[in-house]
Amino acid sequence: MKKRTKISIAILVAVIAVLGIATGIYAADYYHAVDIDEYITSSNGVTVSQIDEGYFFDGPSEDKALIFYPGAKVEETAYAPIMKSLAEQGVDCFLIKMPMKLAVLGANKADKIREKYDYDNYYLAGHSLGGAVVANYAAKRTNNCDGLFLLAAYPTKDLTFTRFPIVLLYGDNDKVLNREKLKTGFTLVPSDYKKVEITGGNHAQFGSYGVQDGDGTATITPEEQWKITVDTILENL
Repeated sequence: MKKRTKISIAILVAVIAVLGIATGIYAADYYHAVDIDEYITSSNGVTVSQIDEGYFFDGPSEDKALIFYPGAKVEETAYAPIMKSLAEQGVDCFLIKMPMKLAVLGANKADKIREKYDYDNYYLAGHSLGGAVVANYAAKRTNNCDGLFLLAAYPTKDLTFTRFPIVLLYGDNDKVLNREKLKTGFTLVPSDYKKVEITGGNHAQFGSYGVQDGDGTATITPEEQWKITVDTILENL
């Protein structure tokens, strides 16, 4: 009996060790942010600081804030260019750092921001999987959202009853986005939703993390795609 117990313990330890190694390898395999130093450095009236939930881009705004959920397996700072530009133009931004770079593991993190900071208007946004997760979050907390912006993303829960603006943006060269699910997503939002297909844009250029596997080739620069995105958000606040 003792011998069997020792063998069982040894097997359990081995399984835990293998799972630990596999988890470590998985967590380390993600798209790293590139060329973002200037965007995570305070300047132009925006103070960029690390907070428990990720990064805070504190600009001149006193009443508007946007909470952003990153795409799956993408380093959160890859979205700093869009966040800083929005902050410069009057919308403070909270860029959320997700467990293991997966928004599904931190779906309610926006709650923490709302508990700690006081703004009259809160907007939600996200890229790819982060967009789908934040859309589902918005569906459960309609009183806590003044606008929803989905970048290369679509909702999977019913949002047709909501009254806040919903805007879906995607690049026409995006080869990662599931177009059939996007079409279904259009049926889950109010009839007055807006969609913006960015000519020349692709999936990865909503952030700054290089080429994404399976994506199409963009025919505009990342800076151009960021500007279109920022301008669209500002126009729909």
